[in-house]
Amino acid sequence: MAKQITNLVADIGGTNIRIGQVLDNREIVNIDVFQCRDFPSLADVFTHYLTRNELAQSQLNVCLAIACPAEQDLVVMTNMPWQFSKSELKATLNLNHLLVINDYTAIAHAVPFLTDDQKVQIGRGEALANRPISICGPGTGLGVANVVPSENGWVSLGGEGGHVDFAPIDEAEMAILRFLMKKYAHVSYEQLLSGLGIEQIYQALADYQGVEAKPLAAHEISAAALDNTDDLCHQTLEQFCKILGSFAGNLALTLSSFSGVYIAGGIVPRFIEFLKQSEFRARFEEKGRLSPFNQNIPTYVITEAQPGLLGACAYLCQQLKEDLSRD
Repeated sequence: MAKQITNLVADIGGTNIRIGQVLDNREIVNIDVFQCRDFPSLADVFTHYLTRNELAQSQLNVCLAIACPAEQDLVVMTNMPWQFSKSELKATLNLNHLLVINDYTAIAHAVPFLTDDQKVQIGRGEALANRPISICGPGTGLGVANVVPSENGWVSLGGEGGHVDFAPIDEAEMAILRFLMKKYAHVSYEQLLSGLGIEQIYQALADYQGVEAKPLAAHEISAAALDNTDDLCHQTLEQFCKILGSFAGNLALTLSSFSGVYIAGGIVPRFIEFLKQSEFRARFEEKGRLSPFNQNIPTYVITEAQPGLLGACAYLCQQLKEDLSRD
């Protein structure tokens, strides 16, 4: 009797690992969340999951979305002590297929399949079908990815776009750049569009205005801005939205992202209404002679709670389909 074929996906961050089972209709079920620190290795987590869900006897196809570089056989986690060999993990778990992709590659593959309930549009613009898509995600850092359509589905274009040079466009941003140049030899957009970035914008604006900067963390600055209880915090979040708009607009110009530019990450979904009323969209469109180019490109905030799992699912299904077509 042939063993049951089971498709599993996992989203692995520095703190948690989420594992789910993919059904034939691409629905993800039996999602379990584990603390990475509770297990000595990734193989141990999967062994626990398989036993817990009575899947130990299945033929397994697995796709891992992981928050670190994933191109080499040896995968070393950035923010935790796990590391593993892809070939050894495949052998240890007796897997049919093992796919390992970067977490932003996974998010990129999720985006073409998001419904209106899983995203919020900011401003005008209308997406064209089957055209390039760009994604950026302020969080601990600034993730960037792109996806383009192909004959066999979607192809992710990775990179380190969050580390391109910060380009100020007004006097306040020039002051922010001068402030950060005292700290860094290279000032990238990630130094502003991240949790640390919110804190550094706040400190730079205080220096520019000659006022005292309180020792506030990013979440405290954001909370005071949203409550409108501190003017400098409000200015900081406004400035963050402006810079994010400029950066997102640059992505649209670079790739002709006519299917849209998407904002991912853990920061922006917390203040969508603030973003709508900010100058984010104006900055996205203000590109001189190329302003009309960006005006029709839509911008969205991803509100789906599990884009990593969705993207790993989309990537796994696409790869398995390609494998079947070659057989």
